[in-house]
Amino acid sequence: MASEVNLAQLRALVAVADAGGFGAAAVDLEVSQSAVSHAVAALERVLGAPVLHRGTPVRPTPLGERILPHARTAVASAAAVRTIAADHSGGLTGTVRLAAPTTVCQGLLPGLLHGWRTEHPRLTVRVFEGEDDELGVWLEAGTVDAAVLVDADPLPPGAVPLGADSMHALLRRDHPLADEEAVDVADLEDDDFLLSEGGCERHIRDAYRRAGVRFAPRHRIRDLNTLIGMVHAGVGVSVMPALAQPMLPPDCVLVPIHPATHRTLTLTGPATRPWTPAVAGLLAGVRTAPGAAAPH
Repeated sequence: MASEVNLAQLRALVAVADAGGFGAAAVDLEVSQSAVSHAVAALERVLGAPVLHRGTPVRPTPLGERILPHARTAVASAAAVRTIAADHSGGLTGTVRLAAPTTVCQGLLPGLLHGWRTEHPRLTVRVFEGEDDELGVWLEAGTVDAAVLVDADPLPPGAVPLGADSMHALLRRDHPLADEEAVDVADLEDDDFLLSEGGCERHIRDAYRRAGVRFAPRHRIRDLNTLIGMVHAGVGVSVMPALAQPMLPPDCVLVPIHPATHRTLTLTGPATRPWTPAVAGLLAGVRTAPGAAAPH
């Protein structure tokens, strides 16, 4: 029986906790599910107590919760050592876990990912889609290595501003306002309003407040694709970021709203711990590529 905790055991614990199951963790680690199970079981034998509740999803025990931050640090440090060595011999390597909101994943990340694949072919960037208010939590907890944050304040040193993403009215093409250059939010009062709960509510409320218009959404929709589908079906109208454009069917349009409202997007590593060399390398590449990421 092993007498000491080793990195493979900690890596398995982190992977299962993040993936919510042994099978998904095995895919992430590119090993067999049996290997993951054996590593976690060996860790529990060393510690003398369970670190995971075997349920659906699998979740950490109280002991596992206490261990996880230290396990994440150990795994990240080992990855940093490998990345430094690879960088010393030429080129970034390893894996960077990057979190971003849905619209950023659709409208902004494809271009960045393409550039990173070209510049760093030995580096893997794994994307995690989340809500605006989840991303900072994931980043500081070590669940991800980097994130595109919305309206980040203050900005961590080294963070890369990606630009301003403006709010637009989402309308069917046959809507009377669909051909306007801009839509006053007051002119949407006659339509049923569909509100996405994905993170932009405060921006929308701010636009209505500044216009002096009462904000009374008729429907609250969590999933953005569902909301778009409902607008497409003629159920109502909505307001969403311009980066949602790639998600729209042909007979829906985005029209800028008045008063103009936007959110700022920032690519960054964690504020409370050192960045991995891979994250620092990726962000340095964005800084040296003017215009590579400039949403409007």
